[in-house]
Amino acid sequence: MILDTKTVMVVGVGPGLGSSCAAAALRDGANVVIGARNEQRLVAIATDLDPSGARVAAIATDIMDPASLDAAVAVAVERFGGLDAVINVAALDTAHAPFADLDDDTLRKNLEVNVLGAVHVVRAVTPVFIENGGGSVVLIGSQASLKPVDAMPQSAYAAAKSALLALARDMATELGPSGIRVNTVVPTWMWGPNVKMYCDWQAAERGCTAEEIRDEIAATMALRRMPTDADVAEAAIFFASDRSAMITGQRLLVNAGEFYDT
Repeated sequence: MILDTKTVMVVGVGPGLGSSCAAAALRDGANVVIGARNEQRLVAIATDLDPSGARVAAIATDIMDPASLDAAVAVAVERFGGLDAVINVAALDTAHAPFADLDDDTLRKNLEVNVLGAVHVVRAVTPVFIENGGGSVVLIGSQASLKPVDAMPQSAYAAAKSALLALARDMATELGPSGIRVNTVVPTWMWGPNVKMYCDWQAAERGCTAEEIRDEIAATMALRRMPTDADVAEAAIFFASDRSAMITGQRLLVNAGEFYDT
């Protein structure tokens, strides 16, 4: 198992990608600390992942509250003896409106949560990574940062995720001498709770099924299938593991060949 003996923290764990990342890390041998703002839902997810509670710890965490992130790192050290990787899934995408209608507060909030929130996560794990002689930071980006999403305006979210790519590159350079790797997984549409909600809405508007909307979107992808949350989680686990030991400062598109990175 590629994460055997390691401890992985997943921040932003809900019913979608965060849970998929935690489940994959657990499957591959890791002890897992999961964090999110919704403590009640978080505890339920932890119980589903590991009813014994032996290998999963849940702690309420807000990426805009550095103290709560420090507490999550402390749980990893106290319960499992250290921390080897962090996967930051937490994000905010609230501005589905044309650029002309985008107000300053909405733009500011998207930038703060998606960029400054990621900074808080990395700051929290850096001291323990340095003490351990290294570690892996895995950030979740968005293909919206590389090309417009025709189905919905996402300029605020796209701007924030673009900034995150630049930030990850510079963090990789600065933290590399301490053995800390920083990489970004860049997904397209992911078949999970959020995209299902969108497809359900479109299906109701157009008088078809959600699966037909999904397949219509996937028709632009080389594989003709939309990646799932679990597919994206596999890329995150690769970056968290030693199999990517010589990879840092990189972005990996998980988009079923929708377009090709250059």
